[in-house]
Amino acid sequence: MDSNKNNVKINFIEPNTRIVGEIESKSDFRIDGNLEGKINTSGRVVIGKEGTVQGEVHCGYADIIGNFNGNLHVNGLLTIKSDGIVEGQVTVGKLAVESGATLNAQCSMKAAAVKSLVDEKAGKAEKTA
Repeated sequence: MDSNKNNVKINFIEPNTRIVGEIESKSDFRIDGNLEGKINTSGRVVIGKEGTVQGEVHCGYADIIGNFNGNLHVNGLLTIKSDGIVEGQVTVGKLAVESGATLNAQCSMKAAAVKSLVDEKAGKAEKTA
């Protein structure tokens, strides 16, 4: 069992809290207040329903329920929930957008390995539906 997973702490920015500046961490973040600036973490960033982020975020994974405006770089999966609003520029590994969410951004996906449709042994193309 990976003991590091059990020791991961979550940082909270509570409602009615405003932070201006730059945050560097390896932990997860939940933002229910306001952040103006930059977050750089290898963990997950969750912007709660009351949360607002304006600036730049670099993270491993992200769940947006509140509002984001700026540059968002997610190495893994970005999930925009039905109440979420994302504006700006977005770079993701994978993207999931729920019905009702707002995505007004220039979006690009990181290059991923593409499975070949050619059977290399037989030299034939696979049939796809």
